[in-house]
Amino acid sequence: MLITNISSPSKKPAEAALLTLGFRPFFMGAGIFAIVSISVWMAVYLLHVSLPLTTVSASQWHAHEMIYGYGLAVIAGFLLTAVKNWTGIQTLHGKPLLGLFSIWVLARLLMLCGTEFVQYAALADLLFGLWLMVAVVGPIIKAKQWKQMAVLSKLIIVVAGNSLFYLGALGYMDDGVHLSLYGGLYITISLIMVFGRRVIPFFIERGVTEKVSLRQHQWLDIAILIFFVIFFVNELFVHKQSVTTTAAGVLFLLNSYRLHNWHTPGIWQAPLLWGLYVSSWLINLGFLLLALQASLAIPVILTVHLFTIGGIGLMTLSMMSRVSLGHTGRNIKQPSAWLAYALMALVASVIFRMGLPLLDMTHYFWWLTIAYACWLVAFTLFLSIYLPILLKPNINGG
Repeated sequence: MLITNISSPSKKPAEAALLTLGFRPFFMGAGIFAIVSISVWMAVYLLHVSLPLTTVSASQWHAHEMIYGYGLAVIAGFLLTAVKNWTGIQTLHGKPLLGLFSIWVLARLLMLCGTEFVQYAALADLLFGLWLMVAVVGPIIKAKQWKQMAVLSKLIIVVAGNSLFYLGALGYMDDGVHLSLYGGLYITISLIMVFGRRVIPFFIERGVTEKVSLRQHQWLDIAILIFFVIFFVNELFVHKQSVTTTAAGVLFLLNSYRLHNWHTPGIWQAPLLWGLYVSSWLINLGFLLLALQASLAIPVILTVHLFTIGGIGLMTLSMMSRVSLGHTGRNIKQPSAWLAYALMALVASVIFRMGLPLLDMTHYFWWLTIAYACWLVAFTLFLSIYLPILLKPNINGG
């Protein structure tokens, strides 16, 4: 079952609204952390502010916090909300939800101090991941919806990937940090593609003014899965450029056909739809760049940021915006007029962080600075729009 509106129990006091369902605290935390973490990273990268980093580099610290800090917060909020909808069973709320969220916050605060307290951050992050898995799987087992258990496999990989980072940072595994960061990036992209396949066509069909039935093909889903597994294993363990070129190229072609089937003119009239659709295309262009990387000598860091800002950033901002409206009883077809500007700012961030450097590296410092400013605008607008929504009860009295 796909996501629809969920009404929280009636007559909840306003001050308890934040803890009625998982998307509320975690989307709020993700939005705030998106600004704080990137701002700290810009201070380190551009202003040469030093952090007490001894066992990982500054760029590795930054990558970890965006993938396993920001990214996992959005995943947690989405899954805790979606699982309730799938199963009809209440997921964490109240004090248990506050506890889970507090552990995530603690891990982020410890990591903002550098690696001085990395062992404590590791314990907090590991506890957070294990608790999240139990919270997600429990209702699925109770409802005996075994087909939803596929969610657990990907969540296990994400939590295991986070553990590899700390094993590497603590000196227990030589390649742990590298495997964690690239594994986490690609698994997050995989999660977006899997959930996107389930919800984006559904959202489009019900969100456009024209009547449309989008085509889906099981053979296409299976083919994309097979080539993604080949790509994933090769990137992390085999490292054959020819396999990367072939697998990424095929993924680009397959996804292009899928996205072509999802297109209808009405999406461009709805920011909550074009944000999801454009993000899917930016992920797909990431595979194209990987396929062309060897022949055109494209810097890996540019492809990574196409995946992260354009794929993860734009997709999560769009998804958080829609879910927050739908699950608080608001009209998903009438978001704030400012939301379009937030999404456009994130698209601009992709252009300045990845597109212009691809054409001209001589002004890289300025491209990076403007990309940061666009990111800041996007998430500041998101918080200004959605923080009141996340903090207040449902408008239907929940």
